[in-house]
Amino acid sequence: MVIEPGEAEGGPRNRHRGADQWLFVVAGTGVAKIKGKRYPLKSGTLVLIEHGDQHEIRNTGRTLLKTLNLYSPPAYTQGGDELP
Repeated sequence: MVIEPGEAEGGPRNRHRGADQWLFVVAGTGVAKIKGKRYPLKSGTLVLIEHGDQHEIRNTGRTLLKTLNLYSPPAYTQGGDELP
């Protein structure tokens, strides 16, 4: 996932119903808001977002926030639609 400076992904309605999400920060800085709690993000940070957790990832830096996201079990179809 790549997020522009000042932009965010997710929000109050964002939660993966059937998959845990592991988010690894490749580059940039930001904040993960998970179940109302804020976690700082920087290169090398690894965050677990458990299935059902409301979450948002925001880029608070001046460069792109780049993350690698792994879902267990898979959360999306090959076409990008969320699985139940």
